[in-house]
Amino acid sequence: MSRVRAPLLALLSLPLAPVHARADDPCAAFSWDVRHERELFGKQPVDLASGKALADAPALTPDRLYELELRGQPEVTFSAPPSRTWPEEATYAGLARLTVDTAGVYRFALDQPAWVDVIAGGVVLQSRGVQGRVGCSTPYKVVEFSLPAGRPLVLEFSASVTPSIKVTVSRSPVQTP
Repeated sequence: MSRVRAPLLALLSLPLAPVHARADDPCAAFSWDVRHERELFGKQPVDLASGKALADAPALTPDRLYELELRGQPEVTFSAPPSRTWPEEATYAGLARLTVDTAGVYRFALDQPAWVDVIAGGVVLQSRGVQGRVGCSTPYKVVEFSLPAGRPLVLEFSASVTPSIKVTVSRSPVQTP
């Protein structure tokens, strides 16, 4: 009887739902599948200083977690004005660069409620969608953009209330037009 009881007790002690889907986990409230972004946020970030201008903006690579040290927003020379204005306390900003090999829908995941604009050839790309979850910072916010292949893109981070931001770029699992 004890040979059956031990495995049965071990089985009964397992949680009924995965840890990431617990009702008290604010990160579980995304309606998009953000498992990949959450996995990336579990890794050690690559620390980089963001650019004040395009010439000193670092290049980002998809599927890595970065921690960008931001600048005072007045110090940053934006390629295009930020598409959203924010309260006075949101004073940090920075630039980065990105080129993707394959055109498609990409996600920018941020650990806080900052703003991201993507500029291609001087034109601000419109986001396809955004989701954010208060109380979650792994990630806090996910924004989707349709990106062209092989074209240099400028990433403008603005309206941050903290001097650094964690960010990932990854191809969305949903590639509908």
